[in-house]
Amino acid sequence: MKKNQALWTKSFLNVCFSNFFVFLVFYLMFVTLPIYAIDQLKVDEGQSGLVITIFLVAAILIRPLAGKWIDTVGRKPIVMLSLSLFFISSFLYLFVHSFILILIVRFIQGLGFGMGTTVLGALAADVVPDQRKGEGMGYFAMSMNFAMVLGPFLGLTIIQSFNFVSMFVICAIFGAIAFISGLMIKNPVPNRAVEKSQSVLPQVNGLLEKPVIPIALTGAVMALAYSGVLSFVSVYANELGLAEAASYFFVVYALVLLISRPFTGKWFDQYGENIIVIPSIIVFGIGMLVLSFANTALLLLLAGGLIGLGWGTIVPSFQTIALKKVPARAGAATATFFTIFDIGIGVGSYLVGAIATGIGFSSLYFNSSFIIFGAVFIYVFLHGRKRRASPQLQSKYSS
Repeated sequence: MKKNQALWTKSFLNVCFSNFFVFLVFYLMFVTLPIYAIDQLKVDEGQSGLVITIFLVAAILIRPLAGKWIDTVGRKPIVMLSLSLFFISSFLYLFVHSFILILIVRFIQGLGFGMGTTVLGALAADVVPDQRKGEGMGYFAMSMNFAMVLGPFLGLTIIQSFNFVSMFVICAIFGAIAFISGLMIKNPVPNRAVEKSQSVLPQVNGLLEKPVIPIALTGAVMALAYSGVLSFVSVYANELGLAEAASYFFVVYALVLLISRPFTGKWFDQYGENIIVIPSIIVFGIGMLVLSFANTALLLLLAGGLIGLGWGTIVPSFQTIALKKVPARAGAATATFFTIFDIGIGVGSYLVGAIATGIGFSSLYFNSSFIIFGAVFIYVFLHGRKRRASPQLQSKYSS
């Protein structure tokens, strides 16, 4: 029997660290910049959603191209370009004080984010040994999930205890750490030479991995609903007089996620995707319902726990399904999944602000819960009816 190859190498740790700090800045700013736009730049709730949307538009536009450039130009140049762009733009927030300039910086940062997360996904697949691919990619995905939990809590805590300048300084530091970690990654796979007939501008029909599209579309539908939680739960809590509880919303989210992850991951491999995904969607929908009725700190935190269990299980499950669709092209699969997934987040972030202005956040969350429940049928139709993957393929991607 062949001895297991080392997983926790310096390169793998640096990939995870870099990915973690990129997503930490992303999620930290996701919940705080709408507040900054409303409080400091004096825009309305509808306009404030643009600080999220413009960022994700840039990421969506660049990701498919980045997926091709990774193979034509090479991993290392794209790492250096993307993470330097991300760091510099994170630093620029300290010097711009108008809404238009913030949107320009957000677009630039979105380009760095889209390229960076795509190339880091490809590098993760490169540095993980083939016989431990599923295990390694599972741990890599956790770096994003931890950032998804810590970022909002840290962001809300900073602006409540200090100020927005402190937040921008901290984000710039995190961007620098992501850049330094990225430079320290040693890719074991040599860069492919660019063929003379091969262009760095790929054909449109080759930008997305078609087998990944159905599960990505399902995720995008639910991301429409979740964007309202991520972008505006703090604003909603302020309206309810529960500003302090809003920070702990994400703490409860994190605790439930960490406690449940070892079990849900094993059950996913043992019993199949549907056994985990369908109940998770239902729990997510129930959590959104509870959030819509929340009028006490207890109900707000209960909603955080339910959403953490549901949404926190859905995202890595869908990522794993995407990787299983095209196991030989993990980077392209990741690019396709997040390109479509980000469309849901970006569109949702803008619509949530606009709709909430008219009907209020409570009604918005109530109606969003039915979108989530409807996603059960979308999932079953687009993916869940299909036969489970072979045991060999499942074993390859077990965690």
